[in-house]
Amino acid sequence: MILIADSGSTKTDWRIIHENDAITQVSTTGLNPFFISADEIGAYLIENLLPKIELPIRKIYFYGAGCSTGQAKATIRTGLSHVFSEASIEVYDDMLAAARAACNHEEGIVCILGTGSNSCLYKEGKIVQTSPSNGIWFGDEGSAGYMGKMLIQAYLNQELPEELVRKFEKKYDQRRADILENVYSKPHPNRYLASFSRFVFHHMNHPFIYKLVYEGFQTFFRKTVCKYPDYQRYPVHCVGSVGFYYANVLRKVANELQIPLKNILESPIAGLTLFHQEEYRQQLAKKKKAE
Repeated sequence: MILIADSGSTKTDWRIIHENDAITQVSTTGLNPFFISADEIGAYLIENLLPKIELPIRKIYFYGAGCSTGQAKATIRTGLSHVFSEASIEVYDDMLAAARAACNHEEGIVCILGTGSNSCLYKEGKIVQTSPSNGIWFGDEGSAGYMGKMLIQAYLNQELPEELVRKFEKKYDQRRADILENVYSKPHPNRYLASFSRFVFHHMNHPFIYKLVYEGFQTFFRKTVCKYPDYQRYPVHCVGSVGFYYANVLRKVANELQIPLKNILESPIAGLTLFHQEEYRQQLAKKKKAE
């Protein structure tokens, strides 16, 4: 059996592919190596994952936010080895997860639009070019964090229409001092700002909010997708909750910029499962033939 994980900062989706082609699915909290140690990963999985799955696991493919460096990958690999000592473990970042899920083995430009934003050019099963992700303060255009940031900025600068101010203050017990403390003094300001994207989504019928979202996607495409050479010759795919739930606006912006937007996926886990399921079938077929 093989185990596949797609891990964000808040949630991890797990899939087990059995030899009979059956699929088991489990969800746990996110495992970002920037915020959790190898020992903590091992202890958490022993308590929260092992009771829900079958053994033995022979192969693990872990895709995660924060897994872009050697040290981060080593943290995840060590944590998993505490639990699955006999398994072969491969760790990749969330960008490759999105690319494999959306493109499989075909070429294309793949965008992540979730809490943050990012993109890459994917060819021949590999990421050949990426657009720099500069985080919530200097990038993440089009993401939930970016939308929340622009909403809060308008609120603090008294640029939010009065009817939206009333609704905002009724929903959130947040004043200027509370907001600034959460943004500048507490951990994970990106998650905090992204939490306000729900307000944005529920008020999309207001012209101010619609413009905020529309311009956020415009900026994202122009600063990322449009910078890839010959970008118009590649199919463009988006993965993530923001792209999924704002798909109508996203497609409108892409169409106006003549960007060939194709697949929009809420999560990569289904596509990743298909990707590895095909490989696993081929491996089992070769093994059976050799026997």
